[in-house]
Amino acid sequence: MRSQRGTALVDLTLVTLVLVPVVLGIIQVALVLHVRTTLAAAASEGARLAATADADPAAGIARARAQVAASLSDRYARDVTVHRVLVDGAPGVEVTIRAVVPALGLGGPGVELTVTGRAVSEVAPP
Repeated sequence: MRSQRGTALVDLTLVTLVLVPVVLGIIQVALVLHVRTTLAAAASEGARLAATADADPAAGIARARAQVAASLSDRYARDVTVHRVLVDGAPGVEVTIRAVVPALGLGGPGVELTVTGRAVSEVAPP
């Protein structure tokens, strides 16, 4: 029995060395996916507003930036653009958001995300 003394501490250390990085990696991937999903929702919301008959494209940019700032941070809403496009052959609006998300902690290298939201433009009644 004396030869087994202290093995629990060694086992715990070895398991912790493997398990902690795996758990931290899963959390980081989840955070990047959360940011991506939030940016995509904000881009879609901005496109829907910009596609209304009485709104201009600048309103779509403002809405997308406000959504991102309210949900995440202002730093993710710096590069927001809007373009007139064809959506399945119909005139529409596309809002694009580009942001850099830190992939390895707050100070690590970043992953550049580009998300778009599209909406078919409304036609004003005659």
